Amino acid sequence: MNYLESRVLHPRFPRKVYSMSVLRAENITKMYPGTVALDAVSLSFESGKVHALVGKNGSGKSTLVKIVSGAEQATDGGVFLDDKKLSFKSPMDAFDSGIATVYQELSLVQGMTAAENILIGRLPEKNGFIDWKTTYKKAETLIRELGVDIAPDAYIYELSVWQCQMLEIVKAASYNPKVLLLDEPTSALAQNEVASLFKMVRLLKKKDVIVIYITHKLHELWEIADTCTVLRDGKYIGSVEMASGTHKEVLGMMFGDLEIKRRPADLRVEDEVVLSVKGLSRKPHFENISFDLRRGEVLGIAGMLGAGRTELLRALFGADRSDSGSLIFNGRRVDKPTPEKMRDAGVALTPEDRKRQGLNLLGSIKDNLCYASLPLLADGYFVNRKREDEFANRQITGLEIKTASSLDPMTSLSGGNQQKVVVGNWLNISPKVMLFDEPSRGIDVNAKQQIFQIIWEQSRKGISSIMVSSELEELLEVCHRILIMRAGRIVDEVRPESVTIEELYSLCMGAA
Repeated sequence: MNYLESRVLHPRFPRKVYSMSVLRAENITKMYPGTVALDAVSLSFESGKVHALVGKNGSGKSTLVKIVSGAEQATDGGVFLDDKKLSFKSPMDAFDSGIATVYQELSLVQGMTAAENILIGRLPEKNGFIDWKTTYKKAETLIRELGVDIAPDAYIYELSVWQCQMLEIVKAASYNPKVLLLDEPTSALAQNEVASLFKMVRLLKKKDVIVIYITHKLHELWEIADTCTVLRDGKYIGSVEMASGTHKEVLGMMFGDLEIKRRPADLRVEDEVVLSVKGLSRKPHFENISFDLRRGEVLGIAGMLGAGRTELLRALFGADRSDSGSLIFNGRRVDKPTPEKMRDAGVALTPEDRKRQGLNLLGSIKDNLCYASLPLLADGYFVNRKREDEFANRQITGLEIKTASSLDPMTSLSGGNQQKVVVGNWLNISPKVMLFDEPSRGIDVNAKQQIFQIIWEQSRKGISSIMVSSELEELLEVCHRILIMRAGRIVDEVRPESVTIEELYSLCMGAA
């Protein structure tokens, strides 16, 4: 046994020696109003292995992780660890039972050191005061054990994203977990950083920790996982051993016989280029992006989490400043784009997070339909109320927004109708290009189809669109052409009619 294997993870709490541990989920069902997120899911994970958990968006894997980690309670069924049924009211209950979770969203405190973050809530004391010497010594032991090169006295704001991700895992491992859930741990990491993280995961595997690894990056499975478990539409589909499993087998389990609907045949793309992007870069998010958008075209951008899709749309709209490259809109170069400048030129952005970035939830429906077009509504310093009513009512009628009155609050609308308001707000400026970032997120199937119909109707009017969606099958349904982004670069271009959903996911994951 080598040094790393013989040392305990937490000097204060010596690690017990267990026989093989098993985490089981039995008939887990989770119901939300109108939705069955998990449908009688039963599966198991053994210690000393890395178990990948995969599935397309909406498959139920995030819900399962929340239940196992204590963030949600199951409607029915149970979770068992070493044949003991677990009952959690909070994530702290899960921690106490030996289950630790590292989420994609980092939770480190920026103004604290690495040591303070690792041992927060458990800082050693001496004579009623924090024993800083012991704190930093313990943190350094934990950091070194997992092969991480981070100074324990370094402040979080001094660290890179990948160092913060590694520190989150060190912090979780310091609790001596039997189970460690890693949610998309490599989504924002470069390849060399991924290799360092994998090294750490393998060390934890040797310590007989049950590692459950959630990822969208299919190629990673064969590098780090021993098994792969697939969920689809809230159901357990099956598990495969990575030593014998193939890409085709995993993708087939993820998608089954999925029927892709197609865009209407009457949508025509004209030869006129309305937006030309040349060598656009904003490191580390994306680099050397070039493409042309034609009049009436619906252009999709496909990629996994961390590919740089949202950051690209924000740069095109001027919400974030690019480092280099150029935008040519309607034949004229746009220097130092800003949201105001792009709006006035005829470019609109519906953001990914509609509630925080696309809407004022304290305002009325009418207000939210008219924010982008305020310069068109003003007579001097005052808003022309009659014109404002016309603008709002035009979108309520045209987009079939279900409301009794335009004066009703935004909170009175369903998610699908809120998304229509986000779109209608920008349609009131008579845009030439619409940028849609995850336009169907958090809305039901019927509302999604209504949003797609709006995009197609704008195409018929000659309005061009760029659409980002994590639901790649939507891009096959809606778009004329799809650009593939991976690690901040455009790596390929496909036509929906010439690619399958499995092939599209493989291209995005780098597994092709």
